[in-house]
Amino acid sequence: MEFGLQFYKKETLKKGKFLVQPGQYIRDFYFMKKGCVTFYTIEEGITRVMEFYTDGSFFTDLYPYIEEIPSESYLKVTEDSIVYVISKSDALKVFDHSHALERFGRLSMQKAFINNFQRINRIKNLSNQERYLQLLEKRPSLFQRVPQYLIASYLGLTPVGLSKIRKRLSKQ
Repeated sequence: MEFGLQFYKKETLKKGKFLVQPGQYIRDFYFMKKGCVTFYTIEEGITRVMEFYTDGSFFTDLYPYIEEIPSESYLKVTEDSIVYVISKSDALKVFDHSHALERFGRLSMQKAFINNFQRINRIKNLSNQERYLQLLEKRPSLFQRVPQYLIASYLGLTPVGLSKIRKRLSKQ
């Protein structure tokens, strides 16, 4: 088991299960051992994917978790998954007794924040095609694990826009 995971509870999750829905208070932090969870919002009827959490990821809806406010997002299991879960209250107890685990928790949250920041910069600074190619290079397994319409949303595209990029690249 990974460092610190002995304090987490193992859960096996079926595809389609919601870990978080809007209005819910976030009381848990997760480690994805195996599987995939999609983090998204629905704005004006449009699904906006913010992240895919896959094997080896620590995740939660971080802002509501820290601020103790209701979530405005969804965390939905995209494929059967094995996660380790620790409640915020248990995490705080562990952190009180171990400087190493407190540091581990802080670094995990910092990594989650940095990943979100980097994604915002990619959308802002790269072309649609560049974002697609970067995702294909860095996370190729996503294309077999999640539906294309979710990948399109994650890239800030419509499914038609993603299809056009793929078609154009296949001709090169």
